[in-house]
Amino acid sequence: MLLTRARPWIPRALPVHRGSGHATLGSAPRPREPSGPGPVFQYVGRHRRPGHKVFVWGFSFTGALGIPSFVVPDSGRKKPRKYQLTPYRLETAEHISAAACGYGFTLLATPTSDVTKLWGMGLNRDSQLGFQRSQRDRSQSYDYVLEPSPVALPLVDPLQTRVVQVSCGRAHSLILTDREGVFSMGNNAYGQCGRSIVEGEVYSGSHMIHQVGGFDGRVVQVSCGQDHSLFLTEAGSVFSCGWGADGQTGVGHHDVSASPVQVGGDLRGVKVQQISTYGDLSLGVSTEGQVYGWGNSEYRQLASVTEATQINSPRRLPLIGCGKVVQAACGGTQVAVLNDEGEVFVWGYGILGKGPALSESSTPERIPPSLFGRSDFNPSVAVRSVRCGLHHFAAVTDQGELFVWGKNVRGCLGIGRRDDQFFPWRVTVPGHVLDVACGVDHMVALVKSLV
Repeated sequence: MLLTRARPWIPRALPVHRGSGHATLGSAPRPREPSGPGPVFQYVGRHRRPGHKVFVWGFSFTGALGIPSFVVPDSGRKKPRKYQLTPYRLETAEHISAAACGYGFTLLATPTSDVTKLWGMGLNRDSQLGFQRSQRDRSQSYDYVLEPSPVALPLVDPLQTRVVQVSCGRAHSLILTDREGVFSMGNNAYGQCGRSIVEGEVYSGSHMIHQVGGFDGRVVQVSCGQDHSLFLTEAGSVFSCGWGADGQTGVGHHDVSASPVQVGGDLRGVKVQQISTYGDLSLGVSTEGQVYGWGNSEYRQLASVTEATQINSPRRLPLIGCGKVVQAACGGTQVAVLNDEGEVFVWGYGILGKGPALSESSTPERIPPSLFGRSDFNPSVAVRSVRCGLHHFAAVTDQGELFVWGKNVRGCLGIGRRDDQFFPWRVTVPGHVLDVACGVDHMVALVKSLV
């Protein structure tokens, strides 16, 4: 059910020259070519804009990779490809600027002003990809979407509004726009979509895409947990809604919240610059470089402030030796933070990145920068972003290189094998990695080509 058709990639070049004559690339002279028939020389223009590409890998059978021939083999392939163990280029007709991986599904967004600016692929049993109309019965929606398919947002001004970020949880999605706020879709059994809970609501085949409200200002970041949602406003306030049994909503109780509520606790009066959640733990990073946490601590993620397994109100985490934190990421059992010097620290439970001997820590453990490519020949290499899937980590350096480590669930690390990875390992991606999205068993990388 592909509703968009990819354009063939054609390299830009200077005019083709045959026979005698000269051409230049910058100021370098080109040797004179013999007259008559001969080879064709092509040169990449020095002002050519690098192309943007999308690569996917991991478990394919949900359709989350957007490659239908992996699930339903075409005439040239005898068997389905259940696992894609290395990065595979996804043909897209648009420049994709944002991506998010849920539990078996993927959202892609483009900054274009065109009417269509959001695509979904993968599992759609709860309409987390919107209503994907069946070709056989126009009143029915596909439960699985095998190719990137447009998601129609109910925008008032679709030609002016742009999608700036997407986030995916277990079975719900959040879409952040620059002009019309936040939209949610998918399962709302616990209020994670920021609207009233309807008893017995059927989410399969739903047309419901809700515009989330109730904030004290413009929302600048969204983050989906397993069954809850976080929102960060321009003023630095954090709001949450959804499932709160582990305290992950941070509003002082363990009940569900069907509409966004401002998070208090130690965050009162603090300006937050970044939020993160994926499982049942929530984190916030202040503009001062402090980290705040709330929610699940069964795996010692919040052991620096509590012996309990849950916290329902944000607490400042005294992370000794980490410096000024600029970014945080958390999965199901593990935490990673990045400081302003490009260093990564990890703690929690699982494969943390310092070898098989370290599987649990209640205090931050620094991963040696040399494991991310820093050396005497490249002394300034620094990590500029960290991400977490449910059981694995990813880091992107300022050199555009992607490193992964953790549980290699269904080949989600993209390292060419299905073994777990105990140290950061560089993923071979053809180009400069701009960003990466981690899911449970698949990943998406946004890449800028180098030529």
